[in-house]
Amino acid sequence: MNNINLINLGILICLFTGLRVGEICALKWSDIDLKNKIIKVNKTIQRVQIVDDYHNSKTTVILQAPKSDKSIREVPLVDDLISIIGSQFNNSNKASYFLTGNKNYIEPRSLHNKFKKILYDAKINDINFHALRHTFATRAIESGIDVKSVSEILGHSNVSMTLQKYVHISMQQKLKEINKLKLF
Repeated sequence: MNNINLINLGILICLFTGLRVGEICALKWSDIDLKNKIIKVNKTIQRVQIVDDYHNSKTTVILQAPKSDKSIREVPLVDDLISIIGSQFNNSNKASYFLTGNKNYIEPRSLHNKFKKILYDAKINDINFHALRHTFATRAIESGIDVKSVSEILGHSNVSMTLQKYVHISMQQKLKEINKLKLF
């Protein structure tokens, strides 16, 4: 693949796993198990607002456990990504952050800005980084992956959340499905 670097690979991983932006930013090489083809999601990075006793506010970046127990999960990797990830790992320290290859993380806002620049340079309509998560869910369901598996991969507490918020079936898929019905 042309133009593969850690940022582009991180975006590709999100497109094929549904990881949240904070989860990919918190990912370390030690969280990736190429032998078993999984990513261990156990932390997230986010920028939060802090208000002091004098009502002054500022923001800070925090590394913490994901928002729910279901968000702590093992996410399977498609075979096509294994060799690409492996090609980037050869010089990486297991303790380093995936997106940088060193001890420094990239915060979600910075990754989002890099994503926007990639879209702009490629002349692709502007979308939010979170749309990669929606795209993953929709494509997974359209490809025949059962909704329970998709829900668990996304780290949702129940299947209805996945169906209501993340799965957007295309008209092409609806036509394919409706044609499973036969008149006689």
